[in-house]
Amino acid sequence: MNAIRTGMLLAVMTALFMGVGYLIGGPAGMVIAFAIAAGMNLFSYWNADRMVLSMHHAVEIDERTAPEYYRIVRDLARRANLPMPKVYLIENDQPNAFATGRNPQNAAVAATTGLLRQLTPEELSGVMAHELSHVEHHDTLTMTITATLAGAISMLGNFAFFFGGSRENNNSFGFVGVLVAMIVAPLAAMLVQMAISRTREYSADRRGAEICGNPLWLASALRKIATAASHTVNPAAERNPATAHLFIVNPLSGTRMDNLFSTHPDTENRIAALEAMAGGRMQGGAPATAWPSEPDTPAGPWGRATGSETPDNPWRRSPTGPRARRGPWS
Repeated sequence: MNAIRTGMLLAVMTALFMGVGYLIGGPAGMVIAFAIAAGMNLFSYWNADRMVLSMHHAVEIDERTAPEYYRIVRDLARRANLPMPKVYLIENDQPNAFATGRNPQNAAVAATTGLLRQLTPEELSGVMAHELSHVEHHDTLTMTITATLAGAISMLGNFAFFFGGSRENNNSFGFVGVLVAMIVAPLAAMLVQMAISRTREYSADRRGAEICGNPLWLASALRKIATAASHTVNPAAERNPATAHLFIVNPLSGTRMDNLFSTHPDTENRIAALEAMAGGRMQGGAPATAWPSEPDTPAGPWGRATGSETPDNPWRRSPTGPRARRGPWS
């Protein structure tokens, strides 16, 4: 089913790309656009994840540089029976996260420094479990390729303003065709992008809650992220809006409404669904549980003391005192 969905998506986006090419340069422009789209599809399959990570200046980390964050991802991947993904950190005050990669064997998850600072360990586990569910469902391939092609269609639409509409390019639609290329085609690409993203977010929320063990952890994280994101600008996302649907909460300013032009479902709707899920588990079956203790972690993955905080490693937790409720990094 994922392969069919991905194929349909690529077909629609490629058709849009060819349509813009026709509006700009007629039949010849359509042929050129098809060749470019075919090349981009192939390139995106192998390299789109690296492009997205580079756009957002993500830096790969390991257990030495960010031990708590890395261990959270490792433990969640183990619980989900997934290969350990590469783990990235983005220097950005806006709390947010995304996953990318063409398959679970070549996946990556990325979180911002704002996310690590503002969430508790339980909330962070809910967020990263959500991202791992995208990996498990192969959503990362679909969403990453969509981001690449949507950005390309928008850019091609801009080219229409300068190169379309003349008699020399065999464009029989004239200025009307240029307007369609500039406005309608990028809008159609955006709608396809949004439809895919909004459908997958609810599914990822549900599966993420199952992976981390408690729907309320993710619900609490979503509430904090949405509130903070609406007041914190994400410059990299603003420069690359075609990647907005990759994030767990829309990173673009002023786009929180649950309408046709939102890349994400309304956060309150997502929270309500998670709270209903938690209520159903408490009433009709096994209650939502915390992480089980492990032999090397007597208090679970959040109770391990890793040494006092140091300037070169701000993610370490103090070994003394009660467990912090402001987040694992304080």
